[in-house]
Amino acid sequence: MPTPKKPEKKSAAFFDLDNTLLRGSSTFLFGKEAVKLAFFTRKDLWRFGLSQLRFIWRGESAKMLKHIEDRAMSLAAGQNAAELEKLIDSVWQHQISKRLWPETVRIAQEHIAAGREVWIVTASPVQMGEYIAKKLGLTGALGTVLEIKNGKLTGEFIGRPLHGKRKAKAVRALAQEKGYSLRKSYAYSDSHNDLHMLTRVGHPVAVNPDKILTKHAKAAGWKIFDFKKRELKLHWGK
Repeated sequence: MPTPKKPEKKSAAFFDLDNTLLRGSSTFLFGKEAVKLAFFTRKDLWRFGLSQLRFIWRGESAKMLKHIEDRAMSLAAGQNAAELEKLIDSVWQHQISKRLWPETVRIAQEHIAAGREVWIVTASPVQMGEYIAKKLGLTGALGTVLEIKNGKLTGEFIGRPLHGKRKAKAVRALAQEKGYSLRKSYAYSDSHNDLHMLTRVGHPVAVNPDKILTKHAKAAGWKIFDFKKRELKLHWGK
């Protein structure tokens, strides 16, 4: 008797959050809303604002991202974890829902319609990613895990922030768990820091890419979407 064929592995799509699905930094938008609830001061918000402007127009750097994350976590220390979900809901309503790139959201939802599972992969807290995924009708999120003790945020991470190589490792682990074929899968990001994740899949796409990612994507013949310009341009590499 012929050997039965193994079932084909399904494909998935992985989307970075900041400056890919969302215009700017979710950490800053979280902080902006948190000021209203006295989580920290307006002076801290202005510092976040400067980093936000640099982030939008120059793309993220590991140093800048670390500064933003470390600052946010130190300010979150001691806050009631039970209030985190309420705050995230407020951030979504007043900040994030107004700043999504509609074109990227449409692409993500088209993957869902095509039968693929779609995951947000972000250095932001996993609760934030999961909430946004739910609102957009996506599968779920991988994100940074915040430490909670005695019902309060400690200001520390469990493990390390999900950034750079750690994103690629998390995607690979999820693919093994869910039975995804990474060769058939898609990944979307704006940053060269996500090259590790992008090169793990068979269909990498650069979205609003920084200079380094743009150069790499063109050389590799990847699709490039630039939604920062009013008129959408699609490049097909060389």
